[in-house]
Amino acid sequence: MQIPETPPNETARLLMLHSLQILDTIPEERFDRLTRMTKRFFDVPIAVISLVDANRQWFKSCFGLSASETPRDISFCGHAILRDDVFIIPDALEDPRFADNPLVTGEPNIRFYAGCPLRIANSINVGTLCIIDNKPRSFNANDGKLLCDLADKVVDEFRVHRISTIDELTHISNKRGFLQIGNTTLKFCIDHSLAAFLVFIDLDNFKRINTAYGNAEGDRMLEEFAATLKVSFRGSDLIGRLGGEMFVVLVIGEDKENTDQFIHKVAEDIRVRYQNTDRPYIVEFSYDTVEVRRDRHASLDQVIAERDALMQTQKVAIR
Repeated sequence: MQIPETPPNETARLLMLHSLQILDTIPEERFDRLTRMTKRFFDVPIAVISLVDANRQWFKSCFGLSASETPRDISFCGHAILRDDVFIIPDALEDPRFADNPLVTGEPNIRFYAGCPLRIANSINVGTLCIIDNKPRSFNANDGKLLCDLADKVVDEFRVHRISTIDELTHISNKRGFLQIGNTTLKFCIDHSLAAFLVFIDLDNFKRINTAYGNAEGDRMLEEFAATLKVSFRGSDLIGRLGGEMFVVLVIGEDKENTDQFIHKVAEDIRVRYQNTDRPYIVEFSYDTVEVRRDRHASLDQVIAERDALMQTQKVAIR
């Protein structure tokens, strides 16, 4: 039996998977409807929405199987997420990678498998929409297109789930989304012994600028500042808007010195962005970096509350 290889972007992939806040949730009709459709369209006994976690594949929706998860090292989906296209096994008994797999030699006696990766932003495959049969079968290009179309519908449902956690103006996480995703990410950091820092950022004089030049200009300033944060930090860092002119960034896997370097990059990017404009104001901000400690902080909510109590003594201004 061949054990699935680990994707080169595994850390980012797991962060994205956990940020969806779907693992270990109760069954939902919007997902079950899609697996029912998939099962009917292909006339197979088993159809599954499978999410590939660190050591398991967990089934968000499953028709034809009694299990809710299986080990990742024996999963077919662990192989499927390594690909950009549909992963097809016409007859598992004839494939040396799977012939002695316990899912082939025992229940559910897999012979045929086809799985389309569930791809989120930046080409990250978090799982598959897959179909399984206990007898060999063929699978043509039209079949593959239909399975991919259905997989796209699954990903659309993931996006709908995330919309309620996105700030409408800046298109970054709102407070609710930041805490949902951030607390899951924090658990991941603790489990993998990764350092984590929260960077709190406040735009200086925002209310004065908003009053003097209008709400439209204030909104424009907030949008551009959020865009600067996204390019100044890394894709693996979580950026959120706590409300008003207050932003926060969860930086993982770096020490405080490197974390502060990201902030100085923000300041430089802001200076460059505005140096050749006719804006009648200067964009300035203040920031505060707090280490998230596993022996002290049970959640990001606790860190935010702690910071709010101490912000007057720990704030550092950039001009």
